[in-house]
Amino acid sequence: MQTRKKYIFLTFLASWLLLFFFGGDQLRHFAFFSGRKAEVRRNWPRWTDRSLLKSFADSEELQSDGDPSLPSPRERRVARLSVYKNSRCRMETCFDFSRCEKHGFKVFTYPRERDQPLSESYGKILASIERSRYYTPNPEEACLFILSIDTLDRDHLSGQYVHNVNEKIRGFPLWNGGRNHLIFNLYSGTWPNYTEDLGFDIGQAILAKASFYTESFRPGFDISIPLFPKDHPQHGGEKGWLYQDSVPPKKKYLLVFKGKRYLTGIGSSTRNALHHIHNGKDIISLTTCKHGKDWEKHKDTRCDKDNVDYEKFNYQELLHNSTFCIVPRGRRLGSFRFLEALQAACIPVLLSDGWELPFAEAIDWGKAAVVGNERLLLQIPSAVRCIHPERVLAFQQQTQFLWDAYFSSVDKIVHTTLEIIKDRLLPHRSRSRFLWNTLPGGLLALPEFSTHLGDFPFYYLQHGSSPSEKFTAFIRAVSPASSFSQPILRLIQAVSGSQYCAQILVLWSCEKPPPPSGKWPQTTVPLTIIQGRGKLSDRFFPYAAIQTDAVLSLDEHTSLSTSEVDFAFTVWRSFPERIVGFPTQSHFWDPEQKRWGYTSKWTNELSIVLTAAAFYHRYYHSLFTEYLPTGLRELVDGLAACEDILMNVLVAAVTKLPPIKVTQRKQHKESVPQQVGGGRRPAFLPASGLPQPVGGLVRLHAPRVLPAAPRPRPLQGPGLRPAQEIPTLGETLRAAGDRGRSRPWVPRSWCAELSQNRQLLLTGFYSLLGFTSTIKVGREAESGRWL
Repeated sequence: MQTRKKYIFLTFLASWLLLFFFGGDQLRHFAFFSGRKAEVRRNWPRWTDRSLLKSFADSEELQSDGDPSLPSPRERRVARLSVYKNSRCRMETCFDFSRCEKHGFKVFTYPRERDQPLSESYGKILASIERSRYYTPNPEEACLFILSIDTLDRDHLSGQYVHNVNEKIRGFPLWNGGRNHLIFNLYSGTWPNYTEDLGFDIGQAILAKASFYTESFRPGFDISIPLFPKDHPQHGGEKGWLYQDSVPPKKKYLLVFKGKRYLTGIGSSTRNALHHIHNGKDIISLTTCKHGKDWEKHKDTRCDKDNVDYEKFNYQELLHNSTFCIVPRGRRLGSFRFLEALQAACIPVLLSDGWELPFAEAIDWGKAAVVGNERLLLQIPSAVRCIHPERVLAFQQQTQFLWDAYFSSVDKIVHTTLEIIKDRLLPHRSRSRFLWNTLPGGLLALPEFSTHLGDFPFYYLQHGSSPSEKFTAFIRAVSPASSFSQPILRLIQAVSGSQYCAQILVLWSCEKPPPPSGKWPQTTVPLTIIQGRGKLSDRFFPYAAIQTDAVLSLDEHTSLSTSEVDFAFTVWRSFPERIVGFPTQSHFWDPEQKRWGYTSKWTNELSIVLTAAAFYHRYYHSLFTEYLPTGLRELVDGLAACEDILMNVLVAAVTKLPPIKVTQRKQHKESVPQQVGGGRRPAFLPASGLPQPVGGLVRLHAPRVLPAAPRPRPLQGPGLRPAQEIPTLGETLRAAGDRGRSRPWVPRSWCAELSQNRQLLLTGFYSLLGFTSTIKVGREAESGRWL
């Protein structure tokens, strides 16, 4: 009995000791232990409790639970309503669709007044519209109107702020309360709150704005655009930084940030906390207080050390060597860092609560960026570490696609904005999010052509389909009827004998009328004569008579056999997005003439496949006619040459892939040494020159693609002129595409010069990630067996 009492006592004593040891800190708050009435206490530690929070932040940083400079919800609501008096606008209620019915989607820009201030960025926006296929100089034809008043910078402390905008727009007879108007804005509000006040009433106008708050954004009506710098290129833009064989599987840094730290005011809380995740190893977070006029008045104890560490790292090197880049909010929600990270293939980690991401109506940012929460900053490192390497690579690839498709130039930003509005006008013919988020992108997938994926040459694999099993032969004839040549008759007979030929179309581009139907050869397929307009660009017009996916473009003097046509078409069906053809051209530098030249001699490289005998998808006719600027087609018509170069440039720019050459057996009559014993010599690709037929075997190779250079460099080497003396391809095309302006004189040598300028070798239109491959296709002549 005594032993039992002893065990009970020890058990009771041990229980109380454990209770006091593990729960004493909580029990002492009860009135039973304190000897006084229990007080109502907070269930959460005070933010200034240094004993609990010393490992996370200094007490000086947490003296208040909120930033007094931040506007209250009521203040933000009042500011929003002052700008968005028509906050419930939708396309159905604030847009006049009837203006777009007769002439389609046309855009009119207001004429600029003399001595009217215009920023460089807004000048680029207006130029992008006026040089586009959307532009009309007639306001009666317009569906959408753009103000000539610069509305990009609405910070009244800025030197580019335009005063009295309300009075000016009210005097415009076309204003109509803002209906069918589009207003561009990059900066709104001013110190200290940076509200979305634009300083004028936008009425029922669509607002294309950077740093858009989701609570102010009118879904399906407004458009969020990226914040871009004034030196953002007008056309084309630089390529992304991700290339094959240049990106290691694992970069040096996991997560980086280098930028300003705001000591006070809106946006300061997020950037002030970034130093907590810095570990000096794979996570680099550098800030500096040294900016602005009064930074020394507000400097804290960290400023001096931060300023010293800030100078130890180069910003561009951090972008190159990091997998993720933190993109925190600044004074406004957006920042230039967003586009910089996209170009560098550094996956953006967004810390900007309430930001309506650019073009989110069309772009799926979940495939290219990590959207974080400003209040959960400390969780960001562990979150990005959990992302699988395969998904990291997919993120990086998508950043490069989005950068190149929509953000690399002002033209692409403006055209994406206009195309999104255009899709809203005809929802039944609008692009799907799949088209917007898959190569080649929404700007190159014209809904006027089709909205069905299987009709485009890019989506056969994703759609699980294949191109049609027939082709249309399209022959351009320029010989007069009095000398109706025999080669075209033989060509028609050879092509019509193909088992894959559906029809033959002859584009008659001669001033004299075509021969009567009796003089044309009898064929087993329909033969149709189309009267041309005498323009070289007519050969790439999207004629309604072309119903097959494949088009075989031919000149009247081309010589092909039926078996060669069949073989080339079979090859094309495996690569329907590319140009597959017979004759090729290479560019070279002529040191004697001191200019670029063309040659059809066989080399180990080629620049383009001529459209004198080539297969391609009929969709490229629509892109050539509707997507290319009018000035480029006028340039081709004026030169009466170079249309094949322009088509190769177009296809390579769209697909990021080189063309494929098919050899003709009958043109190669070199003697082939026989093996001992009478057998055939094994077919090997010669060490130099293009593939040759050996013993009845033909090997086809895609042209070797030149290695991708990370950055454009001036042309150098013996006999080359300085880069500034050679007109670049971009300069020539921009001048030619300048709608409404005089066409520049371009020498015929331009046809060859554009092959090399600015490293845009036509074979080298390297793919988005630099992927290249050599295609080997062979067929035994007698048996037809594929190797």
